[in-house]
Amino acid sequence: MTITENIRKELQALVDSKYQEFHSALVPGTENILGVRIPQLRVMAKEIAKRDDWRIFVEATDTKFYEEAMLQGMVIGRSKTALDEQMKYVERFVPRIDNWAVCDIFCGELKTAVKKGKETVWQFIQPYLKSTQEFELRFGIVMLLHYIDEGHIDLLLKYADSFCHDAYYARMAMAWMISICFVKFPEKTMEYLKHSKLDNWTYNKSLQKTIESLRVDKKTKDVLRSMKRR
Repeated sequence: MTITENIRKELQALVDSKYQEFHSALVPGTENILGVRIPQLRVMAKEIAKRDDWRIFVEATDTKFYEEAMLQGMVIGRSKTALDEQMKYVERFVPRIDNWAVCDIFCGELKTAVKKGKETVWQFIQPYLKSTQEFELRFGIVMLLHYIDEGHIDLLLKYADSFCHDAYYARMAMAWMISICFVKFPEKTMEYLKHSKLDNWTYNKSLQKTIESLRVDKKTKDVLRSMKRR
């Protein structure tokens, strides 16, 4: 029995049918969801990353279920290997991303890689920010959430003005990024929004996501509502 088959057995023992129904509704078009909760996957990933054969698992292509791909991404993020090797595994994994949930969880797990080498990872994600593929582009944009800081905010807002893509999940990622930029750098992001070259849909979705934030005051939200493009 392969390591993937052993891990599949562990996953199948953790299936929650009600959660499967709930989570499937959040990830439309993904038909291979078992129904294992994210905290349980994180516990498994932590243990797999400690094993000597973790590389065999993340290199495996005989996966069948959504949770197996999710686990592979989590293990890559939690691996204690050198950054250059870790990024090789990231590069191999990104083309396998086919939904927003695996993408976003994976990006979150890569905070350890960013800590190892922030500039190295910054350079690594640049080609993905120009990709025409929906989830490669989303990966690049969601990774930018690790870079909403004083040293990168101007570059992020400049990139936002060059963004041009029709895919829903890429546009949603951009709107999400801008809303977080607004929370952390309200004056700069407000100024950006006043002169933004974003398409109307992504621009309005950016306003909506910002307005939904609990960290933006009512007066500012009213101003943002008045800025909606008709």
